[in-house]
Amino acid sequence: MSPGEKLDPLPDTFILQPPVFHPVIPYVTTIFGGLRAGKMVMLQGAVPLNARRFMVDFQCGCSLHPRPDIAIHFNPRFHTTKPHVICNTLYRGCWQAEARWPHVALQRGASFLILFLFGNEEMKVSVNGQHFLHYRYRLPLSRVDTLGIFGDILVTAVGFLNANPFVEGGSEYPVGHPFLLRSPGLEVPCSHAFPQGLWPGQVIIVRGLVLPEPKDDSSRWVRAQTPGPSGVERRAALPSGRVGVLLLCQEGGLKLALNGQGVGATSLGQQVLEQLRELRISGSVQLYCVHY
Repeated sequence: MSPGEKLDPLPDTFILQPPVFHPVIPYVTTIFGGLRAGKMVMLQGAVPLNARRFMVDFQCGCSLHPRPDIAIHFNPRFHTTKPHVICNTLYRGCWQAEARWPHVALQRGASFLILFLFGNEEMKVSVNGQHFLHYRYRLPLSRVDTLGIFGDILVTAVGFLNANPFVEGGSEYPVGHPFLLRSPGLEVPCSHAFPQGLWPGQVIIVRGLVLPEPKDDSSRWVRAQTPGPSGVERRAALPSGRVGVLLLCQEGGLKLALNGQGVGATSLGQQVLEQLRELRISGSVQLYCVHY
C-alpha cells in the first residue's frame, strides 16, 4: 500500500475539535461545523448524590432572547417517585410532545460515559457501553450548531468525535475510549509495555493535541520502526492541533493511519511482531487517550 492510500474502515474515531475538560455548568459551546450524520458527542462525568435533574441540549443557535430552537433535549430526572428520562424538541418557543423512558441508566453518585451518536434519521444514546434510547429528529440535524449542558451534573470531559462506520464486535456503537487529563499514564514522555509482543487484530489508538512550536523536528513526526539494525521505518508528518494515530496489526505486518487517512504499511512476520514489546511516546504533545 502506498502512502496516502485510504485504509479499510477501522474501529477508530478521531477528534473533530479540542475536547473540553471540567467545564463549569451551565456550559454552552459551539459545535464546529454543526451536526451531521456520523458525528458523535461523548460526555464523561458523574451524577451528584443529591441530583434532581440535568439537561443536555443540542440547540439551533445560542441566543438568550428569543430562546433558540432545541432540536434534541435530553433530560434525566432523579427526584421523582419513579426516575425517568425525557426527550423533546422546542420549536418556536413551544415544547412538542415529550418522549419518556421509565428507566434511568444513570445513578446518583455514579460516574458515566454517555455517547450521543447521530444517524440519518435519529439519535442513539448509550450509557457506559450499553444502548439506552433512540430519538427521531423533529428538526433538521443540519440546524444544530450549539451544545448546552445544564442542571445537576459534574462533567469531566466533553468530546466531539467522528464515528467510523466500522462496527466492532457486533456492537451498534463505535467504541468510546474515555479522554483522560493529567493521568500519570499520559504524561509525556511515556511508555506502555507489551509483554507478549503484538498480535494480528490488535489496534493501538493514540489521541491528543500536537502543541505549537515543538522543541525539535523529531516531535513533529509519528514513526513506526521495526526492530533490528535493518528495521523498516514509516513516517507521517504531524500537523499542529488535534490528532488521532492508529496502528493496526494484521497478518503479515502493520498499517499506520493519521486522522483516519492511511499513510503506509510494513510487511512483518509473526516472529517480528512478537518482538515489539514497548510503545514509546515523546515530543510536544498533550495526550488525551492511549488505548491498546
